[in-house]
Amino acid sequence: MENVNVTEIFGENVFSDKVMQERLPKKVYKELHETIDEGKELDPMIAEVVAGAMKEWAIEKGATHYTHWFQPLTGVTAEKHDSFISAPTKEGNVLMEFSGKELIKGEPDASSFPSGGLRATFEARGYTAWDCTSPAFVRKDSAGATLCIPTAFCSYTGEALDQKTPLLRSMEALSVQTIRLLRLLGNTTSKKATPSVGPEQEYFIVDRDLYLKRKDLIFTGRTLFGAMPPKGQEMDDHYFGVIRERIAAFMKDVNRELWGLGVSAKTQHNEVAPAQHELAPIYAQCNVAVDHNQMVMETLKKVAYDHNLQCLLHEKPFDGVNGSGKHNNWSLITDDGINLLDPGKTPHENIQFLLILICILKAVDEHAELLRESAADVGNDQRLGANEAPPAIISVFLGEQLEDVLTQLISTGEATHSKRGEKLHTGVRTLPDFRKDATDRNRTSPFAFTGNKFEFRMVGSRDSVAMPNVVINTIVAEVFDEVATILEKTDDVEMAVHDLIKEFATNHQRIVFNGNGYSDEWIEEAKRRGLPNLKSMVDAIPALISEKTIKTFEKYNVFTRAELESRAEIQYETYAKAVNIEAKAMIDIASKHIIPAVIRYTKVLADTVNSVETAGVTANVQRELLEETSMLLEQTKKSLNVLIEVAAKGSAMEDGEDCARYFHDVVSKAMVDLRTPVDQLEMIVDKEMWPMPSYGDLIFEV
Repeated sequence: MENVNVTEIFGENVFSDKVMQERLPKKVYKELHETIDEGKELDPMIAEVVAGAMKEWAIEKGATHYTHWFQPLTGVTAEKHDSFISAPTKEGNVLMEFSGKELIKGEPDASSFPSGGLRATFEARGYTAWDCTSPAFVRKDSAGATLCIPTAFCSYTGEALDQKTPLLRSMEALSVQTIRLLRLLGNTTSKKATPSVGPEQEYFIVDRDLYLKRKDLIFTGRTLFGAMPPKGQEMDDHYFGVIRERIAAFMKDVNRELWGLGVSAKTQHNEVAPAQHELAPIYAQCNVAVDHNQMVMETLKKVAYDHNLQCLLHEKPFDGVNGSGKHNNWSLITDDGINLLDPGKTPHENIQFLLILICILKAVDEHAELLRESAADVGNDQRLGANEAPPAIISVFLGEQLEDVLTQLISTGEATHSKRGEKLHTGVRTLPDFRKDATDRNRTSPFAFTGNKFEFRMVGSRDSVAMPNVVINTIVAEVFDEVATILEKTDDVEMAVHDLIKEFATNHQRIVFNGNGYSDEWIEEAKRRGLPNLKSMVDAIPALISEKTIKTFEKYNVFTRAELESRAEIQYETYAKAVNIEAKAMIDIASKHIIPAVIRYTKVLADTVNSVETAGVTANVQRELLEETSMLLEQTKKSLNVLIEVAAKGSAMEDGEDCARYFHDVVSKAMVDLRTPVDQLEMIVDKEMWPMPSYGDLIFEV
């Protein structure tokens, strides 16, 4: 592909604000913006005009179909395509139509998506509703060009069946409570506050031909067997290394597609592990950022296919090799451009910042289990706690500067100074001296303050960032509400703010940890502090339906009790199904591929032993290899039999918590027991006879 001018192509396939200004009557454009900016109810007549303009624009882009693009609880996006064609005329011509009603509402089958019991099989009706705050776009692929309309998805009885609906609810709740608090602090100009999000996306790229020879990757997204190659990531030479030609061509096409879709893809580089990479966009409004991240994942997979590559988004596709996550960078911005998490040059004097910071500490401390649950994923169980990802314990990193301010507040009741970054002297006269930050970074912290935002580093690579942001938005709104209620009842707001900052800082200092989150000492220290350590997805799910969680979400109309209970049921079911698929894949691969291959190898060894000894030569090495291989083969068969038995028992269990815990406690252990001898066999058996590509083939041959 030829080089492109980014300014010319950026957003070319987006029904953006600029396009709306050009194509909509001024009155319609103004009223639509009142709906977007102020949350006013959408006039159906306005929708009719917008639909007409959107259709004409999309057809000019080559679109023949439109789809309501939504995010059900499957972890991926969903869509149903309808053409713009209406009934033929008497003359035999065809009209291209798209009404306001078709723009506003779609009707997919609600019973065929995960609902956790909210919808019975015979109760099929569900609705998609246009989210006018996230721009429509035209996606081009092998099917042609399709107008994609971001929508929410709810049941016939109004319950949210998707990721977007609760996200929009949480954003509204946070805005209301933020503005309420700002008014009490003297801000009379800001009218709205919006969380700003930038999700960094990590992923692996492997050769597609090799991928197609690995049934475990095809069925589960991760390798269920595999011995480590002689070289992994030990030399640290892949991280930020020169991007290889084939990957560079792939990244170039990814950027081209994303820029056309209005996604501000900015940073790309090699990650720590061989074949691992990262893409990071510029920040966007929370719900737009969530939509954009779904586009990023879809585009990575699509463009990889075009290059005969395969994009792996599983959190831990290779055991023993660094896994992939997603860093959710979160800040809070007013409509007049104030970043409420900007500490300024003297944070000890920035009372508004300190209050908001301490409120967030309180929110994270009080809802640590819920925040951990928001990142719960089957694949994340393989990743969290390893030396490449945050531990499963939620803590907050503030850095030296803010921790010092916090210590002053706790010890004396006021902060009188802030540490400042010194000049960094390189010792080389031709290199410029510059002022370094007052605080270093901490890559082991799951929730770290990084200058003017918080970085939630626990989210899984393939997961939507919707739920983590739903949780952050709502728990922060709750504390803002609590503080605003207190301030509204006092005659001395300034003194009350001072007292609240000290009180919250003292009561919630246990959540602050600036040290090494990978150390065993931290696990013991966290236990002493009373911080929860939820090591698995199954352990985390109950936080979703605790009375504290239900009370918080219902108070701000983000989730109902029924919606939360349904999501917990879906989570348990998802966990059990995912592990069951992995177990069945292991059984299939071991039975049909690995054991037959090892038997063929033992036959070759046995024949060699007989041939050598017949010739009167000692065959000690061959016999030793034969005995070792036969012993491991026997272990493999015994472990396989156990896995077959326990997986069958789990499959027969009724869906729910008991089933999920059985798969976690029993089936997962049996899978490890099967993998152990198989990985040892891979190091013995002739490579030409081993039935699938090795780790070395996959992560180095791109």
